[in-house]
Amino acid sequence: MTGGGLLVAGTTSDAGKSVVTAGICRWLVRQGVKVAPFKAQNMSLNSFVTREGAEIGRAQAMQAQACRVEPTALMNPVLLKPGGEQSSQVVLLGKPVGELSARGYHGGRQQKLLGTVLDCLAELRGTYDAVICEGAGSPAEINLRRTDIVNMGIARNARIPVLVVGDIDRGGVFASFFGTVALLSPEDQALVAGFLVNKFRGDVSLLEPGLDMLHGLTGRSTYGVLPFQHGLGIDEEDGMGVRNSRASAPVGEDVLRVAVCAIPLMSNFTDVDALAAEPGVVVRFVDRPEELADADLVIVPGTRGTVRALDWLHERGLAHALVRRAAEGRPVLGICGGFQILGEHIEDEVESRQGQVEGLGVLPVRVRFAREKTLTRPVGEALGEPVEGYEIHHGVAEVHGGEAFLDGCRVGQTWGTHWHGSLESDGFRRAFLREVAAAAGRRFVPAPDTSFAALREEQLDRLGDLIEQHADTDALWRLIESGAPQGLPFIPPGAPA
Repeated sequence: MTGGGLLVAGTTSDAGKSVVTAGICRWLVRQGVKVAPFKAQNMSLNSFVTREGAEIGRAQAMQAQACRVEPTALMNPVLLKPGGEQSSQVVLLGKPVGELSARGYHGGRQQKLLGTVLDCLAELRGTYDAVICEGAGSPAEINLRRTDIVNMGIARNARIPVLVVGDIDRGGVFASFFGTVALLSPEDQALVAGFLVNKFRGDVSLLEPGLDMLHGLTGRSTYGVLPFQHGLGIDEEDGMGVRNSRASAPVGEDVLRVAVCAIPLMSNFTDVDALAAEPGVVVRFVDRPEELADADLVIVPGTRGTVRALDWLHERGLAHALVRRAAEGRPVLGICGGFQILGEHIEDEVESRQGQVEGLGVLPVRVRFAREKTLTRPVGEALGEPVEGYEIHHGVAEVHGGEAFLDGCRVGQTWGTHWHGSLESDGFRRAFLREVAAAAGRRFVPAPDTSFAALREEQLDRLGDLIEQHADTDALWRLIESGAPQGLPFIPPGAPA
């Protein structure tokens, strides 16, 4: 028996598809429904490693957590990781299969992957009661419809209904809803069941006349109006910002200031979310050397372009500031690509193909880029505390000095590791912050009871509450179980020939 399905599309990128999908997933699982997330094709530098060693988008890993299931490669069969020269690394079923330009991908390769993504979706629907799919961008990108495998392409082939999400906070939501439907072919329009308004501020009664007019114009219902709430953008694909931030006062006398270098092609900047979850820790992204002056900790994060990021640090004057800071014994943490940048030299014939490049030289590390990507979920101990994380990198580090630190090393107050997600381990995070505070001379004390996992669960429950309290859940379930309503009207002009 095939489980029910729903595709959450959006009028634009960042309309809220990821969080709405997670909210629907959490609402369903609380009703006892066995549910899974799915995104046929994801473009993101924020990725995650599943237990079987497959790389998928972090948004789908977050949605799997909303479903209370273990994430797998089936949930995100195609992941595109943007790189230099307008190209992306193509990750298929969790493993990299090559680099392609946008023209090369949309020119033929994408359509050839349709069978693979449909097989993955069918396998999920055969295992779960419901599969909630997330679209990408807008389903009305008429220049890409012919080769689409993530929006109406997947909906048409799998015969699943579509819910279109619009961000009313940006304005123009009625025109966006109408225009999205009106630019689809009759066959595509027949699957667009209706709309969901996201990020509404104010009195819903003032919006209702517009929703009634929208129904009159399109013959389609609005399935809910979700109010604007801060702090819900967890593990999004491309929206850089600090999530999980807690405004509560510090436990000690001082706050701790963390500056994250906003390097090009930054990947997995979600690593700092766990720091922002700590009361009294202030996290900001920076791109000027003077912004490092008052920071108690500077983080050089991961990147899909290590050599390019290194060049950028030199161009901005940040490289010199980082070297000086390390020499002064002021805390610096390099994660993945940032760890490689802090080393002595980099031999790269894979990512940038620039050969041997000198690093910042503050850690005794030599890095050689291998064609095979490391994808692991390591577990260990550091600073006397258990810690776990995940690794996603081509660079192989040879450490020849310093004090052992996870898979990397530490020299003075400069730390480096390939491990993403290590700061989500509560005991380790607190121990690390105590070391940073002592080195920075701050009277900062980590809160003894901050649980990052519990905070994440709270956020997912808030998303589920949004759906349960502000959406027509009975109508949503009918969509998931029975498909789009019959007889939905065609809205001209339809898709251009």
